[in-house]
Amino acid sequence: MLSKVKKAITPLSAVRGLHKSALDVVERPAPEETVTSSFGRFIQGVKPQHLSPTVLQRSKRMVLDSLGVGLIGSTTEVFELALHHCQHMYAQDDISSVYGRRNTRLSPTLAAFVNGVASHSMDFDDTWHPATHPSGAVLPALLAISDMLPSNSKPSGLDFLLAFNVGVEVQGRLLRFSNEACNIPKRFHPPTVVGTMGSAAACARLLSLERAQCSHALAIAASLSGAPMANAATQSKPFHIGNAARLGLEAALLASRGLEASPLVLDAVPGVAGFGAFYEDYAPRALPSPDDRHEPHRFLLEEQDMGFKRFPAHLGMHWVADAAATVHEALVGLSGGRVSPGAVREILLRVPPSKYINRPFPESEHQARHSFQFNACTALLDGEVTVQSFSEEALRRPELHALLARVRVEHPADNPANFDRMYGEVVVTLEGGDVMIGRCDTFYGHWRNPLSDESLRKKFRGNAGTVLPQERVEGLIAAVEQLDRLNDCQPLLDHIQ
Repeated sequence: MLSKVKKAITPLSAVRGLHKSALDVVERPAPEETVTSSFGRFIQGVKPQHLSPTVLQRSKRMVLDSLGVGLIGSTTEVFELALHHCQHMYAQDDISSVYGRRNTRLSPTLAAFVNGVASHSMDFDDTWHPATHPSGAVLPALLAISDMLPSNSKPSGLDFLLAFNVGVEVQGRLLRFSNEACNIPKRFHPPTVVGTMGSAAACARLLSLERAQCSHALAIAASLSGAPMANAATQSKPFHIGNAARLGLEAALLASRGLEASPLVLDAVPGVAGFGAFYEDYAPRALPSPDDRHEPHRFLLEEQDMGFKRFPAHLGMHWVADAAATVHEALVGLSGGRVSPGAVREILLRVPPSKYINRPFPESEHQARHSFQFNACTALLDGEVTVQSFSEEALRRPELHALLARVRVEHPADNPANFDRMYGEVVVTLEGGDVMIGRCDTFYGHWRNPLSDESLRKKFRGNAGTVLPQERVEGLIAAVEQLDRLNDCQPLLDHIQ
């Protein structure tokens, strides 16, 4: 076993050592700066001191939340399918940890894949604007690399956080090169596009690749990116993030071995589509150098916090659930007890136009997680939406289906399909003619109204506690909270199984 692990990691540890020494070499200036080379310069050149206290704190919250949703995600059917596939179709390579499985290890790329699947298996992971799920594509890949490296070469907690923030930043920057990307997606699922790029960037940073290799890693990742929105609300959607984590890691490893790709993949070259193939209005700009005194780089996470979900469903569901919960309180106050579907004549939902989350009668948990109607009616009945709301028993409740049959949907012109500008409104007309209205403009957990540290830890304990004993749950919380002060990230690795 030990010789097997050494054989797998020796070439990369040698590469890592070479690149660390190469960081001290002053590169010759490129003849002409390009967008692609500016991203390579940023990935290679950014340093821990560029992370502000705000960015450090927000990214540690993201790590904690992502670990929690990954751990509870390891209890799902789709995770089991992915894990069994990897165990039966690939040679055993016991290197990197698998969420929640004490005695299970896989090769680094396969561990990144199954842990990425776990992170999105319940649609419980963080969401940003422009729309993507940034953590699930990056964290599993970094954990896999950290497991892969020898015990005397583990990255420090601060280096780990720096690589994580590089992966998040690259995703945010690429999304902001397109106005189309600001809206709820219609063509490509964003994590399969920018998530793969973010994973490649984060891994390139953690492996200390040279500037040109960082650019090549992004270009290789671009060839491994993209999945259609048609697979939303199916068991295949979690595989999108699993593949983003895995393929981004593959891209960085290939670049470390010398594979080259287009030096202009992020640039807008007339007649030859690069990354712009994913966004029709793609208009890229070079990133400033991290050390530019006149235009210093400022991380996007400094400017905009992350969105964290209180229940496992598409982000858009949180607006209608909160609006419906308001009406639930009023209905319970009138009846003095539970909500009776027979008292409801009509339920009107005023929501943004988005076809894949407009599902009148969802037939599976994955469809229910992507249904305005289901989440609004569940909140009307129960006052909230929870993990248990998507169980088979909850899906089949007669009273729920009675409410679903009374739902009508409108798409007001002032309600765009945009997570930064949308709202959710629920109008319930009773059989007696009374009308009750609930509206949510910013739900608790949105980046404008972020979860408190206490709420985030409560969510984490509930998620992680489904598979880990309490001492490991608390150990993970402690490891993440002091991550930027750890000499190496081993305490983090020790508690995820």
